[in-house]
Amino acid sequence: MRAMTTLFAGAALVTPDGIVPEGWLEVEGERIVGLGAGAPPRAADVALGGGTLAPGFVDIHSHGGGGATVVGADPGAVATFAEAHRRCGTTTIVASLVSGHFDSLAHDVAVLAELTDAGVIAGTHLEGPWIAMEYKGAHDPGTLRDPDPEEVDRLIAIGRGTIRMVTLAPEHPHGIDAVRRFVDAGAIAAIGHTNATYDRVRAAIDAGASCTTHLYNAMRPVNHREPGPVVALTEDPRVTNELILDGVHVHPASAAFAVRAAEGRVLFVSDAMSAAGGEDGAYMLGDLEVLVVDGVARLVDGGAIAGSTLTLDRAVKFAIEQVGMSPPGLGRREPGGAMTGAPSADGGWARSASRAGAARHWPAVAREPRARVYVPAAVTDRSRHGLLGKEQP
Repeated sequence: MRAMTTLFAGAALVTPDGIVPEGWLEVEGERIVGLGAGAPPRAADVALGGGTLAPGFVDIHSHGGGGATVVGADPGAVATFAEAHRRCGTTTIVASLVSGHFDSLAHDVAVLAELTDAGVIAGTHLEGPWIAMEYKGAHDPGTLRDPDPEEVDRLIAIGRGTIRMVTLAPEHPHGIDAVRRFVDAGAIAAIGHTNATYDRVRAAIDAGASCTTHLYNAMRPVNHREPGPVVALTEDPRVTNELILDGVHVHPASAAFAVRAAEGRVLFVSDAMSAAGGEDGAYMLGDLEVLVVDGVARLVDGGAIAGSTLTLDRAVKFAIEQVGMSPPGLGRREPGGAMTGAPSADGGWARSASRAGAARHWPAVAREPRARVYVPAAVTDRSRHGLLGKEQP
């Protein structure tokens, strides 16, 4: 006997081929079983009354949200974190840990593996501890170290296949070997927090590295005699590049340059800490004190940027309004002008921006065609977000 279905109608639909100005979508359990343009085949169960219905975002780099952190792997805090981002349209999220001592990381990886099995999160991202002291950012310098092969193998075993991505600096002793070990275990090796040369990054890519951790941020800058990581990572078709589009981490012109240099290989991440979706004030990132002022998170000691308070709905809005991106196949934003050839820009990058590279690199994370139809109330405040949906009765 066929299960009951739910039919949504009366909104624009974001599809892989572009935006349908008005359409309908039918869901059975967690699967999309039908969609089309115009009037629905029967009376709608949920009349959207305008707005845009888009696939959920996929965030592969986020440390916290809603006042909760994933560091420490408290199950209640991790659930709060996932729900805070879900309210802003992110339906698939990976929990990112910061650099820590082995025992702390082992505990957190083990618990997060259980929460991955339970479907609360989509896996674990280890951001460190095998990163460069010169570009440590908001990581505890007392925890940074070389990637010891035995430690790497132990964490891989503890993760039971749920470690989705690891950020490391390939210039470390055993750095290239660590890339191979994680890739062989099914994880993505990402280059970040690094002082590596262009040639060293190329060697890491040849060894299997296929992602960048927040391009531009916390890495050796471009120089005409030593191009460094940015050039190596954006030019190589095997690499997908993260961008944090909060208006703080990356200038719009730099973001636009990266989108051109790595066409089709840029994805948006939040790199959010616990203040995402919350208020200014005092927070913690791991064991480090953070102060959030005007939505910008910085370490109390030294003032380094300490993640973000971003959610991906705002990243998409920034991409459209500040970077000049538009839905694929529907035109582009002219410099200083309006969107051209795009009847609706709202939410148009919901699929392509959040899944650029995800479909290629993250088959276990971005499963299709899961419906996850969730129209978050947070994105109905168009004065702030201007994206994605309309609150349901």
